[in-house]
Amino acid sequence: MLNWYALYIKSRHEFVTNSELTKKGIETFLPVVRKRRQWKDRKKQIDFPLFPGYLFVHIKPRPEDFLTVMKARGTVTLLSAEPGCPTAIPSVEITSLRLLVESGKPIDIYPHLREGTRVIVRKGPLEGAEGTLKTKDDHCMFLVNVELLGRSIGVKIHAEDIETI
Repeated sequence: MLNWYALYIKSRHEFVTNSELTKKGIETFLPVVRKRRQWKDRKKQIDFPLFPGYLFVHIKPRPEDFLTVMKARGTVTLLSAEPGCPTAIPSVEITSLRLLVESGKPIDIYPHLREGTRVIVRKGPLEGAEGTLKTKDDHCMFLVNVELLGRSIGVKIHAEDIETI
């Protein structure tokens, strides 16, 4: 029986590792999104990995298959919940992910955040600001609280710009 596993790979090796594993006959899934990049002299549509540093492989849960995957250029480790035993990903999650990617609809990645979580802004004009995450009308709101005044101010923010503290 084949299972899906998440493979952690070196930075910017997603396409190289994917190609090498495919040549070895291993089924892989590298979800990508197409983004427009602009340089001083031109604009171009480029494919970017949806999850940078990760690739999914469909293999049997056997040591020899794990070893074959680990020998591919750029691989670091198979993700596992307990050391030394790679954790399988439910196939329904991979199927759902494929459907989302193949739908052609715009995709955003959201970190696993809950409302009320303390966060810090990592990108954009608010970089370095700390506050609380709140949702309002299907939008992420970044709130800065002034405890003494009992007031908060908030702005809409993209979830990809923030991370937990």
